[in-house]
Amino acid sequence: MTACAIETTAEDDDRDGEHPGRGARPTEFTTGLTITANGAYAARLAGDGDALYVERWTLDGPEPYAVPLPLDQPEEPGTQLLPLADGRVLVARRVDGRRNTFSLLYPTGPATGELRLGSVEAPGSERLVLLPPSPDGICAYAMCVGPDTTTLWLVAGGAFGPEQVAEVKGRCAGGVWLDRTGRMLALDRRLDDGPVKAVAVDLERGGEVTPLLQITEDSNDRLLLADPDSGLLLIRSDAPSPGHDRLGWGVLGSLLPVRFPECLRLDDAAVTPFAVQPGQVLMPETCAVALRIDAAGGSWVGTWQPVARRMGQLAAPVGWLAGAGLWTAGGVLRLPYATAGAPCGLADVEAPPVPEPERDPVAVTVAAEAVEEPRVCRPVPLQQAPLTDGKPAG
Repeated sequence: MTACAIETTAEDDDRDGEHPGRGARPTEFTTGLTITANGAYAARLAGDGDALYVERWTLDGPEPYAVPLPLDQPEEPGTQLLPLADGRVLVARRVDGRRNTFSLLYPTGPATGELRLGSVEAPGSERLVLLPPSPDGICAYAMCVGPDTTTLWLVAGGAFGPEQVAEVKGRCAGGVWLDRTGRMLALDRRLDDGPVKAVAVDLERGGEVTPLLQITEDSNDRLLLADPDSGLLLIRSDAPSPGHDRLGWGVLGSLLPVRFPECLRLDDAAVTPFAVQPGQVLMPETCAVALRIDAAGGSWVGTWQPVARRMGQLAAPVGWLAGAGLWTAGGVLRLPYATAGAPCGLADVEAPPVPEPERDPVAVTVAAEAVEEPRVCRPVPLQQAPLTDGKPAG
């Protein structure tokens, strides 16, 4: 899932000790890795300088391994990749400054097979980006963002090549799947010069748009991650601190407000969630969340649960492809890394136990509320959101 940096402020609070990553040198390999929704495959651009090629990782076997998928011509640095659940890799290339072409790459013995899917025109003022891997593992979507309108395209998994599936008024960014079927998609939308608000787009109803996050009338409210099993939402908003983004959490379908835990704020580092533990059905407060922490000295990993009042911090493996990783349902965090000696590695990290907190009564109430309410995509009314771990402000 594509993550956004979180702007932090320099106020106080209850934080865990030292930063494990401080003083560490940035990793040598910095090319991003995209992982399928089921965690079976991943893909990235590998190589050096102008000699870039697609590399597919297999993550669900006894040991991870990489398969290079080079073609006759090297890939451009701006090439976008999306792995599918069957092991093929979708490649999106921009040519002639406006045309975006799509192909599927797959290994065929010693060579690389390529299936061309077609193209989508995007004028110079527009940009096309691939959305995060669909939960169904079969379809792939792209978003073409114009000055006033955003169009959504099914670029793989259809019957006749790329096809437009929705048109959304406004300029959109982000992209988070809200269910396990690939029907409900959340986008961060800006209308004219107004604030950014996350909306839900129903791809089976012609792109019908409904509000998702509306904390205050003027706040910028973005959705970073969502877990369909528990309903946990990770949110970035400037509602509690106008002009400064804060990281918060809520529950899809709940009428209770978002919390903005103080422990997720660091004075001199940006904190970005990148993975949520699956399988915690209707238990959002116990879901483990992995966070990328970026500071001047490097990047490291944070772990946190909504029920906790502290964020654990741990050093990332050498060569971590920062911002990539996934939780198992059993609570093991898997972090991919690449070094000269180990070009395809996966470090399994047992998250440190969360210090025994005082259980947050508001968080517990959220879980009980979620059990009783139907699992539907409704707006989360977040007025008067508290600013600290579930404690009412003032």
